[in-house]
Amino acid sequence: MSIWTCLAHSRLNALLAVAFRLYLGGLFIYASIYKITYPAVFAESIANYQIVPYALVGVMAVVLPWVELLCGILLIVGVRSRSACAFICAMLVMFLSAVVWVLVADIPVGCGCFHSQEDPISWLTALRDAGWLAMAVHVFFFDSLFHLENRFSWTLEELS
Repeated sequence: MSIWTCLAHSRLNALLAVAFRLYLGGLFIYASIYKITYPAVFAESIANYQIVPYALVGVMAVVLPWVELLCGILLIVGVRSRSACAFICAMLVMFLSAVVWVLVADIPVGCGCFHSQEDPISWLTALRDAGWLAMAVHVFFFDSLFHLENRFSWTLEELS
């Protein structure tokens, strides 16, 4: 038995993945609420990064928070959590790339993650995002417990 197989079947990894899944789900729901409530302020935060073309800032400011909210809800309830986790990983890679870009380009902006009046981005922000990305990767590979979809999964043969 390989070490990867032992790790994959570890009960501790599965329980840790559930804790990470609930934490990340709550985090993304919390982050999305502010952005959904104040899309214009969030659009300004996006524009401050100087990465997204100006024509796409408004679309991104409206769509991204709803994707965050949906993925957070799916993670918490355990429905399509692997797909939601893949989206969250992609968003975290995007966020981490943007933070590193701002740090390297020395652009003094706040994160814009949770509210408009945040401290300027630092390497601690990048480290925090990298930690969240590591949690999301762990969830993607090891999450197997307490999924709502497993309680109500029927095949077409069972329904007919």
